[in-house]
Amino acid sequence: MIKILSIFLSSLLITSLLYAEENFSEMSTQELISIIGYVKKSDLQKFKNELQIRIKTMNEAEKKTYKKNLEKLEKS
Repeated sequence: MIKILSIFLSSLLITSLLYAEENFSEMSTQELISIIGYVKKSDLQKFKNELQIRIKTMNEAEKKTYKKNLEKLEKS
């Protein structure tokens, strides 16, 4: 019984990871800033678009961190 349950949960996890798509609009601004440089190339354009939207609403601390991490984004 436990073995069947663990197989089922493992299958569910693998399936969800395969079909999961990043939804950057659900992330906080801090989360977006922290993943700069670690976004998959296939999701990079969506990521950049979401960052552009967020720049207008960033506070000074977020802008400072964003500018610090911007070099990583430009290298991607």
